[in-house]
Amino acid sequence: MNQIRSLTLSGLQSLIETMYSRKDEARGVDGTFMWLMEEIGELAAALRDETPKDELAAEFADVLAWLATIANVAGVDLEQAVIKKYGNGCPGCGEMVCVCSDAEKP
Repeated sequence: MNQIRSLTLSGLQSLIETMYSRKDEARGVDGTFMWLMEEIGELAAALRDETPKDELAAEFADVLAWLATIANVAGVDLEQAVIKKYGNGCPGCGEMVCVCSDAEKP
């Protein structure tokens, strides 16, 4: 078994696609989205409950994996999407260190 030590967003999407694409395509966007929401709920509970760091990290990994899954099913390249949206700075103010008001999103 290969052990991965470093991973890009594109690499994550490729890894998830290799492992799960057959199941993910059959489930579709709606079914996959529901699994993503379940994992976000588990992460929220772990954050509230002051879960040990290694268990908390696993919940973050699950959310990221399901996000990659739904991106695959929807045909979105996450790495390119992030570069396009955030690669030149904050989408709100355009600065690399955001100077948007704390009351504003992001």
